[in-house]
Amino acid sequence: MNRILPFILVLLFLGSCVVKKKTTYGKERKITVEASEEKPRVKVDSAVANSPIPSISSSKTNDIINTALTFSGVRYRFGGTTTKGMDCSGLLYVSFKKHNVNLPRVSHEMANEGKRIRVNQVEKGDLLFFKTGRKGKKINHVGLVVAVQNDEIKFIHASSSRGVIVSSLREGYWNYAFVKATRIL
Repeated sequence: MNRILPFILVLLFLGSCVVKKKTTYGKERKITVEASEEKPRVKVDSAVANSPIPSISSSKTNDIINTALTFSGVRYRFGGTTTKGMDCSGLLYVSFKKHNVNLPRVSHEMANEGKRIRVNQVEKGDLLFFKTGRKGKKINHVGLVVAVQNDEIKFIHASSSRGVIVSSLREGYWNYAFVKATRIL
């Protein structure tokens, strides 16, 4: 019996370490995304207009977007603001600051800047704010709109799992976590 008891305790301990991750949400939430009918500020040939990364920098908005896009592929680093590592608010802080637009350093403070707009009024250069934590009650993620095409809004941000990337607000995760949009410029 003395030999079996430690063996049983080890089995119980190992068996209790298995945890199932809960992936369902308590309430269903739907957000539909519609693009605004924005008239282009600059005439752009179709080859440039259809490219995934804007290359014309004829306005401050395009300059800021192009600066942010130069960080594409940089790995995520909490508090990072360099090509060695970048977080979401650091990406926008650096991109806007390079073009003489001062923003707070953290996303929940950035959310208090600018004018709040509806998602169907979003244009290039606007900021999108998210709550990504399961228990979080405040905004903890931000992205910069780089393109609005038909009913799809694409934004650049620093994802903790994939680094600096361009994502779509149509993706289920981002659509669910979306809180609000603001216009800084």
